[in-house]
Amino acid sequence: MAGTVRTIQRGGSRFYIDPENPAIKYPGVTSILGMLPKPFLAYWQAKMVAELAVDSLPFVQQMADRDRAGAVDYLKGAARRYTNIRADIGSQAHDLFERMIRGEYVGRVHPDIEPYRVHFAEFLDRVQPTLIRAEDVAWSDTHKYAGSFDGILSVRLGEDGKPDQQGEDAQIMCDWKTSKSTYPDVALQMSAYSHADRIITADGTALPMPKLDGAAVLHITPDQWAFKPVRADQEIFDVFLTLRRVFDWDRETSKTVIGRAIAQSAGRLVTGTERRAK
Repeated sequence: MAGTVRTIQRGGSRFYIDPENPAIKYPGVTSILGMLPKPFLAYWQAKMVAELAVDSLPFVQQMADRDRAGAVDYLKGAARRYTNIRADIGSQAHDLFERMIRGEYVGRVHPDIEPYRVHFAEFLDRVQPTLIRAEDVAWSDTHKYAGSFDGILSVRLGEDGKPDQQGEDAQIMCDWKTSKSTYPDVALQMSAYSHADRIITADGTALPMPKLDGAAVLHITPDQWAFKPVRADQEIFDVFLTLRRVFDWDRETSKTVIGRAIAQSAGRLVTGTERRAK
């Protein structure tokens, strides 16, 4: 039996290692989505720095008086620290969701995570999904990518597409989101998982990707939850494949397109006096 799928970080991107052939390393889905332009990030990061500076002026001034470089580092790290805090909460929530959907008793949780537990429990009660797979790796040899998905669920849906225990079974690729909002790139993420060639389980077993009837995102915040259908069809997948090619351009091809100079300026003349002075 093959081993588990390991991952490595290289150049700021995550790569998945083929458990049967360690020489094969494919970029992760989220790293490929990093090729999407995000012009709003520059504004958001600047706003985070500005708000931190305004909200803590005396402290920043005292820090700057002692260590100007340290104060600069403190301010420019505002967005990174916020992102790390949110990522930690998201990781804890995802761990909780997996335990709950597998039927494990979770008991008391940290107060920061309790609202997520309550809302996920409401989702389970309202939608009554059946778990097919959770936290396995979607693997594509055809297009050379991989990624860990949150879950494949069986959900009964009525003719209106809403959960209905008297409706028809639908197998759905699902993702849990704990961010402030749901963003369009989740469709690209879901399409990548849905169009993968196979699934690799936690123990390294390869399984065929099951026939899927759609995709959805469960968006949970401390205040509310919403289960939303997501397009993951061929049109959306074609956009993801474009980003896959951009990823190769960014990491590989772009480094090969400019050759060594075949003619250039002679440079500054070094006189004999200058050479003897050395």
